[in-house]
Amino acid sequence: MKDIYKSEELIIPEGVKVELNARLIKVTGPRGELNKNLRHLNIEIKRQGKNKLAFAVHHGGRKHVAAIRTVRSLVNNMIIGVTKGFQYKMRYVYAHFPINCIIQDGGKAVEIRNFLGQKVVFNVKMQEGVTIELSTGQKDELILHGNDLEAVSQSAADIQQTCLVKNKDIRKFLDGIYVSERGTLVQDE
Repeated sequence: MKDIYKSEELIIPEGVKVELNARLIKVTGPRGELNKNLRHLNIEIKRQGKNKLAFAVHHGGRKHVAAIRTVRSLVNNMIIGVTKGFQYKMRYVYAHFPINCIIQDGGKAVEIRNFLGQKVVFNVKMQEGVTIELSTGQKDELILHGNDLEAVSQSAADIQQTCLVKNKDIRKFLDGIYVSERGTLVQDE
């Protein structure tokens, strides 16, 4: 069954500028600028007043209507990214062979050594706009941060995927680097 009209709204906070141009969205805030191309989705995006965005679908099926909330969440994540930024914390897990991580290119790449005692060196490049650093307060922890949530989470996934245990029982060999915490760089009071 098709819905004749469905819509959602998003309030833009102070200090954030959102520009719309034919489903090309540009969000500018105190931490920087993010761009997103949403031309592949048939959704109407309009400004309502000075600080409100409206997302609407006319005569949409179930999946088409579900895309409204997806687009609203994408734009909301861009707004959070340019105001607070995103931070992922990852912990090394090992039973016997200690994993060594070396940050390279000023936080743009990480080198993983001695995973399960292997001589192979894994190199993982961060996505654009993501920096990685070793935690000072916690042993065996990596901290990834950036403005784009998709880039930060994809970089964390790339690190986790390089440390897969192959040809062994994964119930017994739990070694790897896993996401332990996710949040924003600027903490809410």
